[in-house]
Amino acid sequence: MMAILSEAKSAVRAGTRPDDRYWQAVLDHDHSYDGSFVYAVRSTGIYCRPSCPSRRPRKNQVVFYPHSRAAEQAGFRPCRRCGAQAGAAGDRQLKLVGNAIGVLDAAADEAPTLTELGAQLGLSPHRLARGFKRATGLTPREYAEARRLGRLRTSLRTSENVAAAVYEAGYGSSRAVYERARAQLGMTPGAYRRGGAGMRIGYTIVDSPLGRLLIAATGLGVCRVCLGDSDAPLRKSLSDEYPKAEIRPDPAGLQNLVNAFQNHLSGEAPALNLPVDVQATTFQWKVWRELRNIPYGETRSYTEVARAVGRPRAARAVARACAVNPVALVVPCHRVLRQDRSLGGYRWGLERKRTLLQREQRQGAR
Repeated sequence: MMAILSEAKSAVRAGTRPDDRYWQAVLDHDHSYDGSFVYAVRSTGIYCRPSCPSRRPRKNQVVFYPHSRAAEQAGFRPCRRCGAQAGAAGDRQLKLVGNAIGVLDAAADEAPTLTELGAQLGLSPHRLARGFKRATGLTPREYAEARRLGRLRTSLRTSENVAAAVYEAGYGSSRAVYERARAQLGMTPGAYRRGGAGMRIGYTIVDSPLGRLLIAATGLGVCRVCLGDSDAPLRKSLSDEYPKAEIRPDPAGLQNLVNAFQNHLSGEAPALNLPVDVQATTFQWKVWRELRNIPYGETRSYTEVARAVGRPRAARAVARACAVNPVALVVPCHRVLRQDRSLGGYRWGLERKRTLLQREQRQGAR
């Protein structure tokens, strides 16, 4: 998670040309990037925060700097409208959030409460929570839970037994882990530790208007939906995710699912309301549920989705949740666009995303 905070700083070098991610942050007036970099405009000699409400400059006139000092050393002056010179304050906030993450990462057992964490850092709970969500897209509690879940996943693969892994990850008892396993691991901790051993996954690969389509499911729901040009990479992606599960072709057993996908892609069944059995963090679940609520034929921006899940400054985190979506179409991440309505990214290729949106808009208009 520390990468969320340091990603922009480590990637932006003084005077670099616009990277698509940072340029998009400028286009979106994205507050979550404030304190991570500033952008300077050669034609005006002024530098601004990413969230500056001023008119967007031409991309070929923009250079990025990791902080306000670097921009000023290069001869640029701060924008008065967005108070860019207060970038040092943004740097301080970033440092405070980094300190908070350090405390949470070091917590061996139950993470400190927001009040306890604020007391350690000399901040009010409200200020800490606001700054933390602005920087990471998560509350401190959600971050701590995601971090602990990550430790659990690592421990499950290396420890001698489940009980040892549970305690190594910082859980006080195995009961809490098993209660959350269905929602967070997508399977019991024991099954995950064994790389899916004991799980039975049936799959089939069929033709579709988007190329080859892999559909895989457990007894609880769809666990993987992939799009590609050939079968071998699709099968490999499934076996890589569940290396010890019992994976077998099951075209007959999954025919109802195949029919559901074919009807959906033809426009006959706009809603693809299928149960899923996947791994996800709490935040990812929130995003994916919201994506499933986007009506057929419509789209939303990453920022709009972020607002809908109660994290208005977490557009980047929403984009990451879309990027790791394991069940294409079921969770329609293709319906999320950039703020300027350009396509953005898509795990299965932008041409497929464009085709999907065009088909849905035509069929939804009937």
